[in-house]
Amino acid sequence: MRKFMILFRHQIWQMAISPSTYFAAFLFLCFMAVAFLLAVRDVGLVPSKNSPVETFLSVFWVPVLFMVPLLTMRSLSDELRRGTLSSLLTTAVSAWQVVLSKFLASYLFYALIWLSTLLFVAISCAYIPHAAAGSFFEVSQLVSGYGFVLLTGAMYVAVGIFSSSLTRTTLVAGMLSFGMLFFLIIGAGLAESLPVSDGAMSRALHHLVEYMHTFRQLDDFNNAVVDSRAFFFYVSSTLMLLAMTSLITESKNR
Repeated sequence: MRKFMILFRHQIWQMAISPSTYFAAFLFLCFMAVAFLLAVRDVGLVPSKNSPVETFLSVFWVPVLFMVPLLTMRSLSDELRRGTLSSLLTTAVSAWQVVLSKFLASYLFYALIWLSTLLFVAISCAYIPHAAAGSFFEVSQLVSGYGFVLLTGAMYVAVGIFSSSLTRTTLVAGMLSFGMLFFLIIGAGLAESLPVSDGAMSRALHHLVEYMHTFRQLDDFNNAVVDSRAFFFYVSSTLMLLAMTSLITESKNR
């Protein structure tokens, strides 16, 4: 445990001094600030059944596509390129400790950047009178909506760490992460629109696609409908990706 905490603190420090971390946070906050402003304006101008929180979080996937690669692309690929991973694994430190420390550090920054957007809500409540009364922002929607973002974020960060373990080139790791995330977030929605044949295999694949549909799950969480299947899917996928990353990392040291 002591060795893991040393690795974890070191990784947090590495991310804290990395320009890509601040670049990712800057791009993310700029995009989400504009999205939040438009969501509040649209709801204020035109009556809508969707709250500003629902409209704001409906575009959560756009900044995720570039924020996660920027946060994770150097995690293992940089170690492989400099040759420090092999020396690290020869110091009685296991591969899963290295992978888990990098995952938790990246996820911590991911969560902090997302939670900083709650300042938008606080500012709105301070300057929009009826927003503070609860007509604009419901606490239940904020909790469930941000809970979904943090839940899915664990899998997305794990995808980024996994991509970084596949190559020594940081740019390639970022591109792999972007492609995998695009497929996971957008691919299910596109696949669901395809026609379904009468075959058993086709119906089974269609049910699987429905199970992985990110935007449908987001709608459920925004309506405070918490489905245990979503928890199982994202947690199990995160653990599976981290396990695969640990195996790949250990194999590269042989």
